[in-house]
Amino acid sequence: MSYSILIVDDSATIRSVIKRSIGMTGIDVGAVHEAANGLEALEVLGREWVDIVFADLNMPEMNGVELVERMFEDSMLVSTPVVIVSSDHNQRTIDGLKERGIRAYIKKPFRPENFRDVVGEVLGLKKE
Repeated sequence: MSYSILIVDDSATIRSVIKRSIGMTGIDVGAVHEAANGLEALEVLGREWVDIVFADLNMPEMNGVELVERMFEDSMLVSTPVVIVSSDHNQRTIDGLKERGIRAYIKKPFRPENFRDVVGEVLGLKKE
């Protein structure tokens, strides 16, 4: 089974690095969607099936916290797993997001192994 992912970050470079890192995990990735902010992410989520969302916190127009809040208010999106990928290491922010239902938090800078472990856990994939 291939997975559809959405990468939300205002930096095209970071989106590319995340995409490459996920590709290195060995997980069967089908479609990869990208968005530069939360508003664009909601548009993608409104028209595409997405198995997992990777989102930054600090973005213009709609940040990651607002995106998470909007997703968890929407009955169609509430069960979509969200993983935050951010340089914001504030524990209060991380704890608040976990209370809102995010599945994991990957701190920037990151290594590809971070994605393998997190994606495997979030999607319930067995380690080989």
